[in-house]
Amino acid sequence: MGEFTQPLMEYGSIWPLFVVFGVACLGVLAEAFLPRGRRHVVQLVLAVAGLLAALVGTVLVGMDLEVTEGGAARGLFGAAGAVAVDGPTVFLWGMLLVFALTGVALFAERRLESGVSAFAGQAAALPGTEAERRTQALDHTEVYPLLMFAVTGMMLFPAAADLLTLFVALEVLSLPLYLLAGLARRRRLLSQEAALKYFLLGAFSSGFFLYGVALVYGFAGSMSFAAIDEAVRNDTENRGLLLVGIGMLMVGLLFKVGAVPFQAWTPDVYQGAPTAVTAFMAAGTKIAAFGAILRLLYVAFGAERWSWQPMLWVVAILTMLVGAVLAIVQTDVKRMLAYSAIAHTGFLLTGVLGVQGAGALAEGQVTSLQSVLFYLLTYSFATVGAFAVVTLVRDSSGEASAMERWAGLGARSPLVAGAFAFFLLSMAGIPLTAGFTGKWAVFTVALSAGAWPVVAVAIVASVVSVFFYIRLIRVMYFAVPEGEVASVTTPSPLTTAVIVVGVVGTLALGVVPGPVLDLAADAGQFIR
Repeated sequence: MGEFTQPLMEYGSIWPLFVVFGVACLGVLAEAFLPRGRRHVVQLVLAVAGLLAALVGTVLVGMDLEVTEGGAARGLFGAAGAVAVDGPTVFLWGMLLVFALTGVALFAERRLESGVSAFAGQAAALPGTEAERRTQALDHTEVYPLLMFAVTGMMLFPAAADLLTLFVALEVLSLPLYLLAGLARRRRLLSQEAALKYFLLGAFSSGFFLYGVALVYGFAGSMSFAAIDEAVRNDTENRGLLLVGIGMLMVGLLFKVGAVPFQAWTPDVYQGAPTAVTAFMAAGTKIAAFGAILRLLYVAFGAERWSWQPMLWVVAILTMLVGAVLAIVQTDVKRMLAYSAIAHTGFLLTGVLGVQGAGALAEGQVTSLQSVLFYLLTYSFATVGAFAVVTLVRDSSGEASAMERWAGLGARSPLVAGAFAFFLLSMAGIPLTAGFTGKWAVFTVALSAGAWPVVAVAIVASVVSVFFYIRLIRVMYFAVPEGEVASVTTPSPLTTAVIVVGVVGTLALGVVPGPVLDLAADAGQFIR
């Protein structure tokens, strides 16, 4: 019999992950044992304290990372080799925790709905029934531990160093989001439909992912990314098994980021989910999933990039074109932002395509990893801020996401309309905004790697996207209101802080992007 070896957990490096998970478990206990009237404050304090502690821990872990052999990467493998805590992991953890805090702030907003949150009082009550009417004044505080479980999965996803951990993280981040998408207080049927679509399509994509795991394991004989990389370099047989396995794995990952042809869920879920959930999901899921895509493709399948790059060329081109073209015909602000998110997924995939060997990079040149990390940050600031503004624009039925209701908003609420216009200009990539610098970075690395056809399509898609962003700005400032129009409801300081953070982040990354680009460069490469 083989001798059992106790696995080493390296708690000193992965403790921020355990803090978030521990707070999620404490939230479940609070729901079980605390009286209903005290749950909201306790859950909010737990969530904020846990995320702040994890953020401080992430900074401390990042400062303490040791340089590995060769000097190109810093970090170590923890949890018996299942988790890689390196520079990119710490950078992604920091982003995730910052935007999780903005998500908590939006979840805690109660002034917009007359003293209650935007979440249904009782999720199990059928829409329109007496049971639902009796629970209108209740608060659904389970959303906080659900958010914390989702953040746990998001943090584990880009740090996973083997396929099994990657799958566990995928499910841990997905299942809470399926539930959160169906908890809107208003438009209950639309919200439940969104949650059902998200769950069914997500479960289907997870099946593809798991089948891909089995095929790649059959090829390499191991789940570890390092062992898979070694098998790819040395095994000249069973290439068909490897290629089909890569394709299956990418189905699951491309679904999470909403890439074509796996984007069908995105507009329905963005529109139907509570807008606070949409904001958190739009930023957090993209950060986590692109971190996982980068690690999987660069570490496990880096030697096979001549096989997967052509596939990503096609996916990136289709994603940018479909997202930009279909956004033009949308009449709902949330659906327009959803198709905009699809187009941004294509731009991010353009950055992923820019991977080159270390010897091919010029001195001081922006790397593919660096450009994608920077773009994720710029996109998240603008997206979270934009959805926070959407929560404020309301009429007698609640949030007014129909575009015609926004007519004349610039005259009625110049500050809110100005902030929203600024976020849209950043998404369009207008100079002096963060979006311009982000697009410049990903387009530059893709050009350096020879993907000029993809960059050409990306520029066309960017020009097309300017049209629908400017159209909404024109509606706010120059359209004549007809019929009932929306007004801006005064939020609590929580939502105001989220919008201010979005504006400041978008402006700072557009005017002085250097420090953050240097920070992304200092993160180094993935450890192998």
